[in-house]
Amino acid sequence: MKLCRFGEPGREKPGIVAGHERLDVSSAVADFNEEFFGSGGISWLSEWLASGANNPPRIGPSSRVAPPLARPSKIICVGLNYREHAVETGSLLPPEPMIFGKATTAMCGAFDPIILPRGGEKTDWEVELAVVIGRRASCISEADALEHVAGYCIMNDISERAFQKERGGQFIKGKSCDTFAPFGPFLLTADEMPSTDGLSLMLSVNGSTMQNGSTSDMVFGIPFLISYISRFMTLLPGDVVSTGTPSGVGAGLRPPRFLAAGDVVEYSISGLGSCRNEVMAHSQVAR
Repeated sequence: MKLCRFGEPGREKPGIVAGHERLDVSSAVADFNEEFFGSGGISWLSEWLASGANNPPRIGPSSRVAPPLARPSKIICVGLNYREHAVETGSLLPPEPMIFGKATTAMCGAFDPIILPRGGEKTDWEVELAVVIGRRASCISEADALEHVAGYCIMNDISERAFQKERGGQFIKGKSCDTFAPFGPFLLTADEMPSTDGLSLMLSVNGSTMQNGSTSDMVFGIPFLISYISRFMTLLPGDVVSTGTPSGVGAGLRPPRFLAAGDVVEYSISGLGSCRNEVMAHSQVAR
């Protein structure tokens, strides 16, 4: 099943993608949030749809594509988790996963604009496979980890490198500006993703390919990452683990290349659809 959400910010409703259509399921579930994922909502919704007694209405094609899940309690990202990305940054492979937080207020939709932050100078792109947690996970084993996954979607871990690396402190400052976490376009439930091995990740800027990688280049696999993170914090239903980016980020180019107003960023992961964001200057946005 492909879960989606639609509507303007603050008024989003839940839906599903069925073929080439989006269907409104807000009469059956309130939202795709912690309560939904943690109470077996995916199975319940699947049965509701399969019963044949319900006929959810179509979502209009002009309706905004919202993030496919409601704001989670946390977004945990993994750094330097692709071998070639570590090489391009001149970094050694980490002996343990490098994890950091990203503010949930950075979330936006798959086709929303990316807004360059006030004072930003080096805004970069990072297409990533995001894992959404389906069951409470605390100190779980690697063998049990995938049983705690609700599904998968695309996230772009937009990063302001000057804030991240030149202003002191932790990565979260450069990772959490508004619109720095586009999600979507849908959440593919785990039962329809038998394997995450060898998925292709691609990203282009203004039509030029920048990232073209594969999850086979990951240093730490998804079951290990979920188990590892659960040793340090409880992962709640609806939480997101974003699993790292392949090589080809702007900071790794020679010379570096960063986003500017007017750029168009397009990216995809095999089986998970594609996203497109136009880049806007902070001054262009009505506040």
